[in-house]
Amino acid sequence: MAWLGVAVGVLLLVTAAVTAAGWRGDAGSSTASTPSDSVLSHVHGLGVNPADGQLYVATHHGVFRLSGAQATRVGNGRQDTMGFTVTGPDEFLASGHPAPGEDGPRHLGLIRSTDAGRTWQSLSLAGQADFHLLRFSRGVVYGLDSTSGALMASSDRVSWQTRSTVEAYDLAIDPHRPDTLLATTEQGMRRSTDGGRTWEPAGGPPAVLLHWSPRELVAVTADGTLVRSVDGAATWSSTAGRAPGAPVALTVHENVVYLATEEGRVLRSADAGATWQPMMP
Repeated sequence: MAWLGVAVGVLLLVTAAVTAAGWRGDAGSSTASTPSDSVLSHVHGLGVNPADGQLYVATHHGVFRLSGAQATRVGNGRQDTMGFTVTGPDEFLASGHPAPGEDGPRHLGLIRSTDAGRTWQSLSLAGQADFHLLRFSRGVVYGLDSTSGALMASSDRVSWQTRSTVEAYDLAIDPHRPDTLLATTEQGMRRSTDGGRTWEPAGGPPAVLLHWSPRELVAVTADGTLVRSVDGAATWSSTAGRAPGAPVALTVHENVVYLATEEGRVLRSADAGATWQPMMP
């Protein structure tokens, strides 16, 4: 119960920040409202590509690759890339909105890249769904549609089932059991063991971001504290460190934690959140 009394006001602030971070981009030339090809703005998602070991950042203005201390826009796409997940070597799934001036539907539905974000193809739900969260495990894709609040699932990336309605900051899937999900919500963490059809309180910390790897479950609270669980969220441990800034995106790869903040900073921690280092100057 001690967890539940922490950071409620900060959670509301994070909700407002996430809601304010909408979709923009430009497939053509840069405009005054579009950042340069090396500037991150409104980060929505993070993922490490197994093909090159590099961190990819989904933003308000396309997808960037972080290599060393440099961010480089991948391809010419400047779509507002909201939902984002890496599903395999050079394969990404995403959603969102086209850049201003681009042809096509207002909502991208599910799109896929098989060349590490250089080009994208529409797979399903174009014009119908705007997934602000996408998660993948063992062949199942889960998407949280911002237009309806529906949690949807697909095993072929074409046909979808609506499982429930849930207001979540983030979702994580058990890497061994794709029907087991955790969601971070304003009411606390919630768990589903039937593929998102029903939910129950899961206890635990007042987290906003989640990442579930085969090794452990990692969560970040609204004040930037990193907590970990090695028993499927039954118990949690935390470190003394705290990430600077309001957290908006999280991923973990080979024991390195990557975190993006509302200010557009991307940080890394190799000591479970005890200390954080910026990835760009």
